[in-house]
Amino acid sequence: MFWTSWFLAVLAVALAWPVPVSLARAAWPTRAPFAAMVLWQCIALAGGLSMIGAMLCYGLVPLGDNLASGLRGLFNILVGQQSLDTLGLIHAFALSAAALLTAHLVFTLWLSYFRILRQRRRHRDLLNLLSSPSDDRPDTLVISHQAPVAYCLPGGSRSITVLSEGLLQLLSPDELRAVLLHEQTHLTQRHHLLLWAFAAWRSALPWLPTSKLAQRAVSSLIEIMADDVALRSVSKSTLVTAIALVASGPAQLTADSLVSDSSRKIDTPATTSARLSRLLTPVPSLSTGIQWLLVTGSLLLLAVPTALLLVPGIMP
Repeated sequence: MFWTSWFLAVLAVALAWPVPVSLARAAWPTRAPFAAMVLWQCIALAGGLSMIGAMLCYGLVPLGDNLASGLRGLFNILVGQQSLDTLGLIHAFALSAAALLTAHLVFTLWLSYFRILRQRRRHRDLLNLLSSPSDDRPDTLVISHQAPVAYCLPGGSRSITVLSEGLLQLLSPDELRAVLLHEQTHLTQRHHLLLWAFAAWRSALPWLPTSKLAQRAVSSLIEIMADDVALRSVSKSTLVTAIALVASGPAQLTADSLVSDSSRKIDTPATTSARLSRLLTPVPSLSTGIQWLLVTGSLLLLAVPTALLLVPGIMP
């Protein structure tokens, strides 16, 4: 397991710095947003698994030739059947670091989840006081405000879309339909779950470039994916006008800000500018074959650390 631990360490470093930096600078993700989304998820998962796996494998080197035998040896130490001296100080430290990092990631994920639930509950209570149900749109609330505002509030069967009176007065029926399709796509495709995971990842490892770059990229990609769904039913000019008019109001409160820590607000003007630029100066999407190759490569990237940890003898 010695060489496995070093290979995983190198992979973790690569996925923590050069790979996400290169992907964040690439131009192709806007041409294949789904494939890019899958790749960002696999980078984050493979990077975290490699970090933990490298420390775990190195710590278990004195106890076995593979993960299973090493864990059996660790169990024997914990139950007193084998001396702790078998490990040595450095290997014991590596195992402690792996356990602490795992606990930190899991705890931060759940803490972010409960914080989000509390924020949504408080927000929903405010909406009950400041809004009224739409007369002709189910699961839609209208707030009495002249600024153009549109966002969705996830909540399973209680998910709602929130519009302002100013938005309803400003947009034409087709433009309003484009906005509603965009927001409803966030809900139907469960974009808030992705944003929750990447917000937790950034909160757990704020010093890691992957966490910051991934959260920004994923936030932008879900907006692009929602725009693409809206374009199936409305014209490009209608969607462009709707985006520009909604952006003319105050900082937009959308699904991404609802699932993120208040100190992690997304740069909405930059995201809006990128969306408008993509629509006004379109480039052809990547071919279906290339997109599937990207998805397959992403899954293989995730499979590498998984196989190294689970398959005995895969490395000498």
